[in-house]
Amino acid sequence: MEWTENINQLPLLTGSIFIIAGFIMYRFPPKKINMFYGYRTMNSMKTQERWDFSQKYSAKELMKFGGIILPFCFLGLFDFPENYINIIVIFAVFIPILTTEIALRKKFANPK
Repeated sequence: MEWTENINQLPLLTGSIFIIAGFIMYRFPPKKINMFYGYRTMNSMKTQERWDFSQKYSAKELMKFGGIILPFCFLGLFDFPENYINIIVIFAVFIPILTTEIALRKKFANPK
């Protein structure tokens, strides 16, 4: 049996895609609000200033969480249950969205 058979492929694939996509978004962020490319939520598309902030912030978060997810692929070498690894990866997919939305709300809080 080869050691590569024990590597969990979901974190390897997801982590790599997050890092590559985050790097591309950081280096080449969309300049204008659009419906095709970039971090697109109702909150990020309200103003150009929000849009610009959310593009850079979400790209950094994607790269950060891609780096966090990537090492989980090696847990398969230690007979760690694959289901647990997949659950961790699924939750990690939503964390960059959550952290970006929290950062947007903090930075652009409406003064009362």
